Amino acid sequence: MATHLIIIGDREPLAWVLENQRMAFPAKRTTGLPEKGDEILLYTTRGCFRNPGRDRGRVMGLATVTSEVVALPDPVSFGDRAFTSGCTLQVHGLTPCHEGVILADLVPQLQVFPDPKTWSVRMRRASLKLPEPDADLLRRELQPMLQTRTAILGQYAL
Repeated sequence: MATHLIIIGDREPLAWVLENQRMAFPAKRTTGLPEKGDEILLYTTRGCFRNPGRDRGRVMGLATVTSEVVALPDPVSFGDRAFTSGCTLQVHGLTPCHEGVILADLVPQLQVFPDPKTWSVRMRRASLKLPEPDADLLRRELQPMLQTRTAILGQYAL
């Protein structure tokens, strides 16, 4: 089992992921995707809620991939981007909206970012596979903040 940081940069796809317990990936993305049984840490970027001056990038959810990533019969679109493959998730918990683990604060401790000065470059993708020590640290920080999906879901609805 691997752990992936799933990077979500806009509130509309985030609401879709959380409500449908599904993840969709862009057409050009074919390698490094999660597999059935993998753990997912959901991360919202500074711009996800369209106020990067206020918001910080946060790890805000925990899920498990419950199916293989397959081609979608009907691609999902958000704005001008089409997402042509996807999988199902079981969301185990979410933090309240605008709460969660601030990733930037932990960058110096994370192996996945060998150069803390350029860490944000590695975040320009849909999924980032995490080394086990990084996954353990993020999970440990996130766990006390998590609440049930049903209790929190309405905070993320559009």
